[in-house]
Amino acid sequence: MHSLERLGTDELANIFGFLPPKDIMWARLNKRMVEAAKKTIVPITDFRVDSVRKYNALVAMSTALPNLQQISLGHHRNLYGHKYSDGEDRDEEWAAHRANFITHDIEIISRFRKLRSLELVLTPLNGRYPFLFSFPLLHKLNITMCHHLKWNLEMLAGLPLLKELNCNDNDFLTGNLNSLSVLKDTLTKVTIMDCSNVQGNFMDLADFPHLKKVYLDETGVTGDIRDIGKQDFQTLESLTLPSGVYGGMCYEFQHISDAPDLAMAVYSIYKQRPTLLEKWCAMLSEHSPDWYDGIGSYDVYESTAPLCIRLVQAGSRVGYRWESVDSQHPCEVIWLDPEPQRESIDYEIYIEAFQEIQL
Repeated sequence: MHSLERLGTDELANIFGFLPPKDIMWARLNKRMVEAAKKTIVPITDFRVDSVRKYNALVAMSTALPNLQQISLGHHRNLYGHKYSDGEDRDEEWAAHRANFITHDIEIISRFRKLRSLELVLTPLNGRYPFLFSFPLLHKLNITMCHHLKWNLEMLAGLPLLKELNCNDNDFLTGNLNSLSVLKDTLTKVTIMDCSNVQGNFMDLADFPHLKKVYLDETGVTGDIRDIGKQDFQTLESLTLPSGVYGGMCYEFQHISDAPDLAMAVYSIYKQRPTLLEKWCAMLSEHSPDWYDGIGSYDVYESTAPLCIRLVQAGSRVGYRWESVDSQHPCEVIWLDPEPQRESIDYEIYIEAFQEIQL
């Protein structure tokens, strides 16, 4: 008897667990191997559904490899006339436009109960799909540019082991950051970008024990960086806050005289944890009474005038200066730290770094 024939389904399933999905499908040569494939915990690979052929493969795997751990659903390439089934509360105008399209059942992915990673990028979904948020083992969720997908942060409660959340440019995402409290003990990365209907205070995430990255730019989130205490965001390595937060990225202040207090608030955090607010900047509002003529443009993003402030570091010394938005045309540095002693090693490092930032 061939040695392979002596193996049971469990042993075969363990062997299949080292193969990519395509190879496992090809290896199902008999009934025993078919059953073994159904038991196999398929290793995480980059399986992308971006064509009808790939979708048909997904349908086949929903019964042949139900323990698939990663799925990425994208836009069908060069397949105008195809769509995924509409969800609840769909956009009727968009649905009417696609009424005669060939429909593919999106709910097929609910069969994969051991999913660890789900990615929806430019996926043509229309409406609400509650089953997308009901995977008990999911670790990573990426929803990007799904402009007609309607969902709320509260729905993430159906993903109790979620570690990484990435949401980018989703028009119909709503909810409050405090809804993420149900995932407090699992989340390590939270990226919500260009989702204007997401609200709440960023400090609602301050006591999450495993958070390493928080990126909330272009959202409706508010707050004040002066509220960050020494015990907050203990594990955080990177923090990007929207302009609606005092001290957030590209925060707009109303008076030139506001700059020193703002810079000092950011400085106090930067000195303790310098990586937390990397690449920070703030700018004078275009509606400020201190806005001045002769800047060459009425658009602050096109202007060469120094209307933006950024932190500057030379050695151990930190300060801030006014610059144009594109980091050109800098003014003199306003130092917040004293100059190092001339006899110290820090002084030589400071002088060398200072000369570089003057270029």
